[in-house]
Amino acid sequence: MFDEIMEKFEGSPSQQAVIRLLLERGFSVNDEGRVVSGGIEIPNTGIAREIDVDRRVVDSTTNAILDDPQLRRIFQNITAIPSLMDLAPVLDLTVLTIWVDDETESGIVADVTAAIAERDISIRQVISEDPEFVDDPKLYVITDADLPGELLVGIRELPYVRRVEF
Repeated sequence: MFDEIMEKFEGSPSQQAVIRLLLERGFSVNDEGRVVSGGIEIPNTGIAREIDVDRRVVDSTTNAILDDPQLRRIFQNITAIPSLMDLAPVLDLTVLTIWVDDETESGIVADVTAAIAERDISIRQVISEDPEFVDDPKLYVITDADLPGELLVGIRELPYVRRVEF
């Protein structure tokens, strides 16, 4: 799906940058063509500054989104999910990051979370990056407690796991 969205803007790397930012941040586009997060409007000048494009590029991108029924449905329904990853050090949480060889393999999240649950460790959040939106997707598991070494080794030994970091 991500490739299909980006193809619609293949003639404009600047518009692709706007699309990428909207998707990464979970920003929506309302009926007036304004970028919003929930009910809060995000000024186009701020978006333009963030990705180093002219404000008019943001305007033209949101107009193109509203003119395309498929894009309109996507960008009027996308939402952001708060992540505990950056707060983990402040809240004394552990973040486990897992890279896999084949992100389309089924059961990755189930296997990892089951291994953690078997050790009676509480999971606060699980975030799985979508391979449609990122080049090297990762699985993040945020827990209340430190993870024992044998658990990390067990997860690392799963056949599809390429790398583990915490």
